[in-house]
Amino acid sequence: MYPTSPDKLLFTPGPLITSATVKEAMLRDLGSLDRDFLATIRNIRTRLLDLGPYSHEDYECVLMQGSGTFVVESVISSAIPRDGKLLVLVNGAYGRRIAQTARVHGIELDVFEVAENRKFTPELVAEYLSSRIGITHVAVVHCETTSGILNQVEEIGHVVHRAGASYIVDAMSSFGAVPIDMAASHIDYLISSANKCIEGVPGFGFILVNRRALESAKGHARTLSLDLYDQWASMEANGHFRFTPPIQTLLAFEQALNELDEEGGVHARGERYKANHIALCRGMKDIGFEVYLAEEDQSFIITSFRYSSNPAFRFADFYEKLWTAGFAIYPGKLSHESCFRIGSIGRITVVEIEALLEAIRRVLNDMGVHWVREEVG
Repeated sequence: MYPTSPDKLLFTPGPLITSATVKEAMLRDLGSLDRDFLATIRNIRTRLLDLGPYSHEDYECVLMQGSGTFVVESVISSAIPRDGKLLVLVNGAYGRRIAQTARVHGIELDVFEVAENRKFTPELVAEYLSSRIGITHVAVVHCETTSGILNQVEEIGHVVHRAGASYIVDAMSSFGAVPIDMAASHIDYLISSANKCIEGVPGFGFILVNRRALESAKGHARTLSLDLYDQWASMEANGHFRFTPPIQTLLAFEQALNELDEEGGVHARGERYKANHIALCRGMKDIGFEVYLAEEDQSFIITSFRYSSNPAFRFADFYEKLWTAGFAIYPGKLSHESCFRIGSIGRITVVEIEALLEAIRRVLNDMGVHWVREEVG
């Protein structure tokens, strides 16, 4: 029998493991107009811009209730005018979700889709844009957690800028661990969420946005609650959310920002995640699993591994046994490949990665899956 625990070690792209002090920060009741809470909102907005660092003269930070998808929908439904046309670069499920969002809102849409193991390069995007007319906005996912691939958002940004289009980047799973230069990349809208690399809890997301682009979006919103411009205008005018905010989530996030600073900022957090990823891939290869992506395309956020070809391997059993042992991984989300995913982010270190690897060895042995490594050379 495996030991059981009510709290699992989460090896996912978010929600993920948070520190005890982040959780403790939620043990407080505040009103949405309480001066302490309004100070928290101001503090979070300022510090998110400082993470770039992004110029306070040129960029704004807007907080929006809901999951990451809510925040992406806020941008898509608010940024694009009625006569605009959106190009979505798709190499995974989350790019497809952006396209689906545009369709729901009746936005004119063009989709450029490539294989899920192929990253977008500036050459690909430039060639595509040269054959299209009328595109006013381009959207791409930075780290597409369907596979773990990392798209070249900075280089793509130069191409989008030369084409005269606005640039929307879904940095849900990368912001806070992978440096992103909005100005150099010509990014107009950078989108992320509380419960990813900053290691907060779910409940809101945020948009870092070029002020000119934000001001030009006035009146474009297709929804009331997700109106990005009005949300910003309200925060600028009176400091608070238009509708009930996730107060405890924001208090937790403020503490998470403190802990990000204590760790050494975005670079230091990225280095910890990178060490986790290296240990994970080395251990999984030793066990016998194959990484789905080419090494040069792989992020250190989440990694897809191909199913074992051993007839004794059944992913449902593998997942359930690991879960019972206290380790939660993610099923695959790829369209045409049988893979599962393991995240390297959250309040984990190489120690937890090694514990997971040992659990995987025990589970495979229990399933009767025995690996024979091929020696190289």
